[in-house]
Amino acid sequence: MTATAPAAGTGPRAYAAVDLGASSGRVMVGRVGRDLLELTEAHRFPNRPVRLPEGLRWDVLGLYAGVLDGLRAAGALCGGRLDSVGIDSWAVDYGLLDADGALLGNPVHYRDARTEGVAEKVWASVPADELYAATGLQYAPFNTLYQLAAARGTAQLAAAERLLLIPDLLAYWLTGEQGTELTNASTTQLIDPRTGDWARGVADRLGVDLGLFAPLRRPGDPAGALRAELLAELGLTGPVPLTTVGSHDTASAVAAVPAADERFAYICTGTWSLAGLELDAPVLTEASRAANFTNELGLDGTVRHLRNIMGLWLLQECCRAWGDPDLGELLREAAGVPALRSVVDAGDAAFLAPGRMPERIAAACRDAGQPVPESRAEITRCILDSLALAHRRAVAEAQALADHPVDVVHIVGGGTRNALLCQLTADACGLPVVAGPAEAAALGNVLVQARAQGLVGDRAEMRRLLARTQPLERYEPRGDRAAWRAAEDRLAGR
Repeated sequence: MTATAPAAGTGPRAYAAVDLGASSGRVMVGRVGRDLLELTEAHRFPNRPVRLPEGLRWDVLGLYAGVLDGLRAAGALCGGRLDSVGIDSWAVDYGLLDADGALLGNPVHYRDARTEGVAEKVWASVPADELYAATGLQYAPFNTLYQLAAARGTAQLAAAERLLLIPDLLAYWLTGEQGTELTNASTTQLIDPRTGDWARGVADRLGVDLGLFAPLRRPGDPAGALRAELLAELGLTGPVPLTTVGSHDTASAVAAVPAADERFAYICTGTWSLAGLELDAPVLTEASRAANFTNELGLDGTVRHLRNIMGLWLLQECCRAWGDPDLGELLREAAGVPALRSVVDAGDAAFLAPGRMPERIAAACRDAGQPVPESRAEITRCILDSLALAHRRAVAEAQALADHPVDVVHIVGGGTRNALLCQLTADACGLPVVAGPAEAAALGNVLVQARAQGLVGDRAEMRRLLARTQPLERYEPRGDRAAWRAAEDRLAGR
């Protein structure tokens, strides 16, 4: 069933954005009109992975319950009427369904150890350079392709009739309809970014059954309507359409970058930092592969040419180890620590797994012959300096690889609330930084829904609306750029 959207020209509308991150989920209500873009949090809930005897798993049933609670709260904020719902989440992970459409176990967490050593086995059939030329995706041990290779021969995969990426799985439970959203599918390493279709040659050579995947959908496509029994349970007046958005949260976040023109870089900050450019075509050169840049698909056929950086995960894990101290006080103390005393490679896979992060950062500094940060403030400053340095490298290399110069860096996502990180990034890049919006993924989600109903126009109009309505903070570069070059050289062993 496909719900009928409200008629155009009926004034401001209310959209629910389900936005799931690696540590929490939220349902936001976006109200959109000609000069109106307001976001209200309806419900926030934790996302707590569970370590089972067989490995690390997502509690996807808990997430679904949080989504339902959020939609109920969203409806209460809007008098029981939502004009549409959209879902975005992290990438690469999936659920398997049997022939009856029932879930076969909890989805595996991308930080699970099952993919260790798997990439080398895949490359024996399709060498890494050929894989990059066909899919444009950077090497990451948790890419869906490697997860499927690791699952080969398991009872679950043998019994599976359908594979749904996390947002598509939740959409199926809400509507009963199955699809595979393209921006998220482009992170599987099974999509050709030039065509926006499956890389069938790669799948054939690796024995991946593309019949497991539901038909591709693109942002703006209809994705069914909330099931009638859910409407009653959630107190909603139907029909409530589900609209396909950029279901990879980074795709939605980049759609919400309030850029004035094309000469910008972006850094989507949160658990990860995703730093790069929005392009019209992928960069599939050997130099791009060697630099570990990825080509993921975005809104309107654009390409997100970016590098994955470990991000605020480093600080989140340290704070967890420290008993969750007051973050504001910690950042104030870190601001007083001498700059660039010690730095680590924020893209190093050694920091991927959870646990003992302060000790691992100290050990990395010790092994590199640098001063070892000891206090919480020193470790925090090391992390923020290292992230800014990684942002600097990614922005500079992206421009060179794509021959696409930029005049400004836009930081969106949770890191916009970290003024020290924003200023350090401006200093390191030697470019102005515009920080905001913080809830970029939810805003991008909402705007794609609104655009599908004719309420806003193209990407440029979406971005003008964001710039007019959202609070933004500008940071000018300051200090000596030579110090950043020296730190970069030190980290590279030059």
